[in-house]
Amino acid sequence: MTLTDTTAVTRRNRRRASSFGMAVVRFVVTVVTTFLGLLAVTFFIGRVVPIDPALAIVGDRAPAHVVERVREELGLNLPLYQQFWIYIKQALTGDFGTSVLTTNPVMTDIARVFPATIELATIGTIIGALIGVPLGVLAAVKRGSIADQIVRVIGLIGYSVPIFWLGLLALVLFYAKLGWVAYPGRIDIVYEYTFTPATGFFLIDAIWQGQWDVAWDLFRHIILPGGLLGYFSLAYISRMTRSFMLNELQQEYVVAARAKGLSETRIIWFHALRNAAVPLVTVIALSYAGLLEGSVLTETIFSWPGLGLYITNSLQNADMNAVLGGTIVIGAVFIAINILSDLLYRTLDPRTRSR
Repeated sequence: MTLTDTTAVTRRNRRRASSFGMAVVRFVVTVVTTFLGLLAVTFFIGRVVPIDPALAIVGDRAPAHVVERVREELGLNLPLYQQFWIYIKQALTGDFGTSVLTTNPVMTDIARVFPATIELATIGTIIGALIGVPLGVLAAVKRGSIADQIVRVIGLIGYSVPIFWLGLLALVLFYAKLGWVAYPGRIDIVYEYTFTPATGFFLIDAIWQGQWDVAWDLFRHIILPGGLLGYFSLAYISRMTRSFMLNELQQEYVVAARAKGLSETRIIWFHALRNAAVPLVTVIALSYAGLLEGSVLTETIFSWPGLGLYITNSLQNADMNAVLGGTIVIGAVFIAINILSDLLYRTLDPRTRSR
């Protein structure tokens, strides 16, 4: 290798390193800016709502000097920018204050209830992906047929019908009339004080401990709310799968594969779907994040003791520390899942790495 070639290689490596460094800097700036924006929104929401945190703690009948002392302890007498700075520092350390409703640190409460929300959203996403992807493929392959119309109507209903209405109908039908599922809640009262979960994920813990009667009871409780969330996830995933597959089936490699005599099954499931699976990863990840943050109504209807129900109860009792803490956690998880899906997308699709 000549000196000129060595110099060219060195310059090319430097450009690559510089490009990678700039990409990392942009990534960090984007994450930090997004999280600071989330903190700013939650902070100012907490300041504009007509709820005095000091009164929520001491009560409406407390003497004025007691209310003023609590306001000083909470830092509410400081200028707004100082309050925001203190709020950022506390949020970064996971300190969201104490819940008025439970008298526990908010982060302790969130750590207790969040596994229930993760469990419910995971079941919903699994149901949505396992059914939604095949339905989307079927609709794309049978474009314009009755099967395609049925799949599109299923998706339209999932987008249009309010989840609380479907939830109430499902309870009336499957619990009150048919008795196929258990009553609202997460676990039967018979097992509530005898079953000791290790991780907070009850279904996994019951299976791991070999308590199959408890696992069956947990399944009967989670299948209806999980299936309902799965239906809404299915509507989104099937629609996007159909769109991606329609695009892939029009590509030249599909025409070439058919010309080579490959079967339609192999072309659809092993070639077209493989390429469509790259953007589908992002779709499923965003669907999962949406279920994590959007399960408030479902948890309320089915008395599911997750983060959504915790936030709802806190809001009804003017417990703003718990409401804002839960909102920040959900927002942070949503940001993390978006970042993870983006990184996974870039890993699976080499064409995006140079962008």
